[in-house]
Amino acid sequence: MDAITMRGRGVVAGVVEGEALVCPNSIQGWGGIDPATGVIKEHGHVNRGLSIKGKILVMPGSRGSNGWSCYFGAAGVAGAGPLAMIITRIDSSTGVAAAVLQVPTVVDFKPGEDPCVLIATGDRVHVDGETGVVEVVGMGAFAEPGGAT
Repeated sequence: MDAITMRGRGVVAGVVEGEALVCPNSIQGWGGIDPATGVIKEHGHVNRGLSIKGKILVMPGSRGSNGWSCYFGAAGVAGAGPLAMIITRIDSSTGVAAAVLQVPTVVDFKPGEDPCVLIATGDRVHVDGETGVVEVVGMGAFAEPGGAT
């Protein structure tokens, strides 16, 4: 497999590589995750029961109330936050979460380079939060585009 490279805007510097967790419809803010464990508990969520802990979290943006960034920040404090975040379009809640979590974060991708489409849950992803470069360097087992497994 050839690496897939996307370019966004880096907002929190740092370089990491890890396993992607794609949430194509984001995660509900208020009560969408258990901040103590990072487990997604939102009813009907495609990744319900999986944890954001130590994952490269890939989402289009936030969803729900302004409590969104509080839950993600609390997960970070508890040691259950993501390793990095890749966000199609930054918004106020994802911006605050990135600032609080201080994990490598890349946002604002060009049309045609939607990370929620080009990255699948389980893919191995390299994130450079300074340059804004995101690379899919390995396909995950049973991974399908858009996050389905």
